[in-house]
Amino acid sequence: MSGTTTKFQPSPEVVEQGLYVAYAALASMAVLPIYFGSLGSIKKWKNPNEKNKKKKEKRDSDDESSDEEDEVTETMSLEDAYMFPIFGSAVLFGLYLVFRYIDKSYVNYLITAYFSLLGVAAVTQVGVDIVSPLVKLTGIKVDRWHLNLTKKGKEFYSARFTIIHMAMTVVSVLLTGYYTLTKNWIASNIFGMSFALNAIQLLALDSFKTGMILLSGLFVYDIFWVFGTEVMVSVAKNFDAPVKVIFPRLFFGLPAGEAYQFAMLGLGDIVIPGVFVALCVRFDQHLAGTKNPNLGRSKRFAKPYFTACFIAYVIGLATTMYVMHTFKAAQPALLYLSPACILSVLFMGAARGELKQVFAYTSEDEADKKKKEEEAKKKKLEDEKNSGPKRTLPTTVLREEPVVLKKTAAQDQNESAASASGSDDASDQDPAQKQVRKRKGGKGNKKK
Repeated sequence: MSGTTTKFQPSPEVVEQGLYVAYAALASMAVLPIYFGSLGSIKKWKNPNEKNKKKKEKRDSDDESSDEEDEVTETMSLEDAYMFPIFGSAVLFGLYLVFRYIDKSYVNYLITAYFSLLGVAAVTQVGVDIVSPLVKLTGIKVDRWHLNLTKKGKEFYSARFTIIHMAMTVVSVLLTGYYTLTKNWIASNIFGMSFALNAIQLLALDSFKTGMILLSGLFVYDIFWVFGTEVMVSVAKNFDAPVKVIFPRLFFGLPAGEAYQFAMLGLGDIVIPGVFVALCVRFDQHLAGTKNPNLGRSKRFAKPYFTACFIAYVIGLATTMYVMHTFKAAQPALLYLSPACILSVLFMGAARGELKQVFAYTSEDEADKKKKEEEAKKKKLEDEKNSGPKRTLPTTVLREEPVVLKKTAAQDQNESAASASGSDDASDQDPAQKQVRKRKGGKGNKKK
């Protein structure tokens, strides 16, 4: 008697419950990086009205922990926002062609190696951000080291680190090795959330205009590549890298040995709206800082725009999942997320009568902005001072003008006497003498 194996077929009720769990897990993995990444993007508020203020704390002081230092951010300008969908489309279609005509296993080897290196840095930073405050609460003092690399007296690399950084680096390397060997979906999600959190903290939009143009451009981008072609879905399924968060469609009740089927959400649907939400919280800080110049590093201020945009993102994400569940088809999340985020800011600005301030705001530090303006004015004044009023420099100018020789009083008397002696003598003069008188400029007297 030969045995036969049957494929596991869960009941519709079990499948439905499993999908609800997957949606909740995906939503949690999306909103957590946005919430904490947005708050982490807040820098120390600098009072723009303070001039020549002495620094009370040295950057190298032992009591200043690394988490209190503002990280350098990459700012996205209006030109970047216009070009982003174009570059994104080129990269996406290029990957589609690569996976179609080249063995995807070789491509994924390279992709895995690349993202493994990035993953070590991303997970290390997130680990430090989580562990450092916990260690600080215990009152344990952690020594800090400062590494400077110089070449010919000029510093080209500087780093500050503690034992926490070294410990988290070791953990990150071990986790990277585990993911590389097993492709475990939990490890993949840790990397994906770390990438999203770091991107939201370190990538800053320079204005709401830039953010709205970026979301609008990617709104069209997402609709075209999901509804118009198979490119987006194909690349997402073949791209074996932690650029998405995933969760099993049936996590509970799956028999041992059965393979998971996953629901997924791309990191782009987290990071792009996330940097817009982060812009909102920095705008809230700007409004609070203008009223309280001594705000400093405090994050305890009213956050109406952040709250509105964050809630709008959650509603947009829930709408995406509802439509996806209803029609049983992949959905472009930015179709719902982009309008939700943009409209939340516009409605909040209109309700508070601050639309003009919303569109006038730039994410550049107020103190730095004012400093640049003062430096520009100072430079302009120096240029005007150096140039001064228009002056005629002593130069030799050649002009075609008749030469007029001024005569002295003695010369006038001599000429009068000569004319009185008669015109006959003057006319009878030798031509050679006339030539001599001509060379002397008329200075000689006539000889009788």
